[in-house]
Amino acid sequence: MRYSALKLLTQALTGNKGWKPVWRDPEPKPAYDVIIVGGGGHGLATAYYLAKQFGITNVAVLEKGYIGGGNVGRNTTIIRSNYMLPGNQPFYELSLKLWEGLEQDFNFNAMVSQRGILNLSHSDAQHDGYARRGNSMHFSGADAVLLDQDSLREKCPYLDFDNARFPIKGGLWQPRGGTVRHDAVAWGYARGADSRGVDIIQNCEVTGFKIEDGRCTGVETSRGSIKANKIAVCVAGSSSQVMGMAGMRLPIESHALQAFVTEGLKPILPGVITFGAGHFYVSQSDKGGLVFGGDIEGYNSYAQRGNLPAVEDVCEGGMALMPMIGRARILRSWGGLMDMSMDGSPFIDKTHIDGLYFNGGWCYGGFKATPASGWCYAHLLANDAPHELATKFQLNRFKTGSMIDEKGMGAQPNLH
Repeated sequence: MRYSALKLLTQALTGNKGWKPVWRDPEPKPAYDVIIVGGGGHGLATAYYLAKQFGITNVAVLEKGYIGGGNVGRNTTIIRSNYMLPGNQPFYELSLKLWEGLEQDFNFNAMVSQRGILNLSHSDAQHDGYARRGNSMHFSGADAVLLDQDSLREKCPYLDFDNARFPIKGGLWQPRGGTVRHDAVAWGYARGADSRGVDIIQNCEVTGFKIEDGRCTGVETSRGSIKANKIAVCVAGSSSQVMGMAGMRLPIESHALQAFVTEGLKPILPGVITFGAGHFYVSQSDKGGLVFGGDIEGYNSYAQRGNLPAVEDVCEGGMALMPMIGRARILRSWGGLMDMSMDGSPFIDKTHIDGLYFNGGWCYGGFKATPASGWCYAHLLANDAPHELATKFQLNRFKTGSMIDEKGMGAQPNLH
């Protein structure tokens, strides 16, 4: 069933009795061409592009819980491509371009809202750094505008420009950045993949890998053994646990990352705003609530919950940036499980085990990378060769000294 204004009107006039389930609930088959372990945004996007771009439809997506219950439904919904290094910037620009046509592509309302993202600078050196970053963005075709203090005062008069410790000097504005409805992304990709023949199997936890003579031939699950020619793992914060079952030790730490939302307010933020003197980012949802977050918890964890010191730290960042936020009441918070690589950049690569592939280490950038991650992972699975924009995301880059350290946003074990 394709969604349209006519379909909506027809269903409204007939009592909404003709809607069909968004995707099937199939039983797992004995064997597939490709098994994707992890039914989050990256796994579902991979399945969708495998079917759509490469015609590979004998695919199963195995999710231990329900679709939308992991990090894809536990984030602050931000999309952007304001990176600097060659290994990252073209990749995230591809992702932003895919976001721009996503709703028409998979015929689902993901509420893509390109209201822009603003990174504030608080010193002359930081402002010069943003100028350099903006120029780097232009090289890959991304949009970037360097704003001075007067321009910012007109756009965001409520910011604390005269803060003695963190005076605001200007900012880097990417007009095409913005937000997307997170769980709608999962539902849209699931529906699109399912309509092309992909089996989406919920409540199916992978408990082991079948490895014979250096080759992965299938998986053991809570619903029985399933064979496959290729096994693609993308399980975010559970990466170390799942790949550990294959005998692999990853350069990844898992940390909880909290996010918060306030009561509904009148429209006040022009888009996404980030604090350059601390780790704080905020946007406003369509319901009016301020959605914000900050740093990961300072300890390793596999729990989807955080601790009070991080709450205090995030709120302090918000107060330093815009004192008015102190009058808003926080309604709820939630936690995602971050797979933090040592250089803050991801992996999309084959493993040393034939037939076993890995996608992970997304740190803070997982949600915004969803379309490009699925696109490049599907390319790798279909062609056994990396996509040209993901050649730097190799598992062995720490052995070769080819790190992609964007701005020290990895797990930073030296700090804890």
